[in-house]
Formats: sequence, structure tokens, C-alpha cells
Amino acid sequence: MAEQPGRSCPLAYRYRPEQLGEEPEDWSEDVLYVAGGLYGNPFALDAIEAMVAAERAQGRRVRLLFNGDFNWFNAREDLFHDINRRVLRHDAMLGNVEYELANPSEAAGCGCGYPDFVKQGVVERSNRMMVRLQQQAKGAPDVGQQLAGLKRWRTGIFGGLKVLIVHGDVESLAGWGLSREAFEAGNQEALTTWFDQTGVDVILCSHTCLPLLWSGELKGRRCLVANNGSAGMASVAGDSSGMVTRLSFKTAGCTGFARAVVGAVEVSLVPVSFDLEAWLGVFDQLWPAGSDAAVSYRHRMIHGTSLAAEMIHL
Repeated sequence: MAEQPGRSCPLAYRYRPEQLGEEPEDWSEDVLYVAGGLYGNPFALDAIEAMVAAERAQGRRVRLLFNGDFNWFNAREDLFHDINRRVLRHDAMLGNVEYELANPSEAAGCGCGYPDFVKQGVVERSNRMMVRLQQQAKGAPDVGQQLAGLKRWRTGIFGGLKVLIVHGDVESLAGWGLSREAFEAGNQEALTTWFDQTGVDVILCSHTCLPLLWSGELKGRRCLVANNGSAGMASVAGDSSGMVTRLSFKTAGCTGFARAVVGAVEVSLVPVSFDLEAWLGVFDQLWPAGSDAAVSYRHRMIHGTSLAAEMIHL
């Protein structure tokens, strides 16, 4: 049976792991922020930019990179333009949402590549949300052209380590192989293969909405995976803040949800504390009670997920 929209993984999303470690960029900054899943939340973007500004005020050189899905709830002309204008002033790469805005495909639906354990109602609501967002993109061809030029992965040398940044996993833009569910199911063999094939020390990702921080020895070398869950939406129980990944080299430690050290680099998952009431005021106008986004996400925005913060570090 053919894969359904929202669950399929288009060929254009796929890549070979061996490609990802080639020709790394030189990231010479002191701090690297990686923000996946902003989801069109301007107040979370305010908070992230303020975090970066505070670092720079202390004399640190900072790179801010959005690794996809910075669009999602911003299905209004002014907000669509504003989110993309602001994000694209920084460093950015594709998520499945941006890919489907720049290259719409009915067969892909939302492009989320949802696995079987995600309920069909979630899939169908996401597909309809994407159609609505694509209507905004049609009225902004300049934004579509910018999104089409973004890369699907980025690799760089940071603090002497080779760091790979993807949206989904090491084989697909919308892959779930680095999700909490994959780790809980036992993905050690796949992890070992992926770190071998890419030759990287650290993999940073997002896409699957629940955060994790894993570090361990694979074939005698220290490796790390960090998934920030969502920059613009609650990721843990009882906490409405978003979350981003922060890498630091030769800087002071950073308090966050979880922390690990590889070589000379500290990797932290840190909160994005934004004005929830202000965001809900905007969100409820865009997505009133009973709408697809409200049904799928509003409870989570307020109450967080079922994941306890102390469970982030696997």
C-alpha cells in the first residue's frame, strides 16, 4: 500500500550519511545556538535573540542557526513575512515545513514523515495546517525562493569537534531515527553506523518534538546526540518554555535542562522563556478553539508534555 501524505518520506528528503561529513565549515565562534522547531512563535524568537544578545554583551562570539521548522503556526500574512525575515537574517537550514513551502507536494502532505505510533488524526490535522500555510507562501514568492536555497544539513568544526546539524536524522530530512522513541527502542546499531559513516563527533537535530541528550562511547570514541525538542513550544512536563541547544567552547558553563561535555565542548539544552500569554493571544486569533492547531498543540503549549525534565539525559 502506498504511503499516505504526512507519513511518506519523499526521495528529495533523503541523503547518504557519507555525504554529511564532507567539507566541514569552520565555526570559529565561542558559542553556537541551534534552534529547531520555532514553529512561527515570534515571542520565542524575541527570547532567543535576547539570549544571543546577552552572550555578545559579555564579549562572546555567537552563531545562531535555525535548523528547520521555523514556520508552522504563522499562517497570517504579516506574521509569515516577519518570522521569515527575522530568521533569515541569521543562519538557517531546511526543515520539512520549509521544504514543503518552497516545493509543495500533495503526496508529501506536511512532510513530517510521521511513524506508525503517531495517531492518524494528528497526521490529518498537520496536513491541513500545511495547506493553510502554503497559501501564505504563495503570496510571498520571494520568501519561497530564499527557503528553496537553504541546505538540508550543515557540518562544521567547532571547538575541535566535527559537528553535524540535521533537521530529522542522518538519512532523511524528516527521519525519526534520532527521536526519543528510537532511542528507547534501542538504536545503538544504527547510531554506531551513522557515526562511522559521517565521521562526526556530535549530531544535533530536532523535528520529533521531544528533547533528548545522549552521550556515550562508540567504538572507543566519545559521541553525542542532542535533540532540542522545540524552540517555540513546551517540551517537558509542567514547563511552557521552549528549548534550544547551546554549544560552548572555552566559555562559562550554562544552566539548562541537561548538559554533557565532549572534548573541550559543553553541550546544553537550555530553556527559551517567552511571554506565553502574549503568544496565546496571537495563537488563539490564528487558530481558535476546535481548529487543527488548537486541537493538536494548545494543551501542550500551556501544560507541557508528559516528559519529565530529569528524563532528557538518556
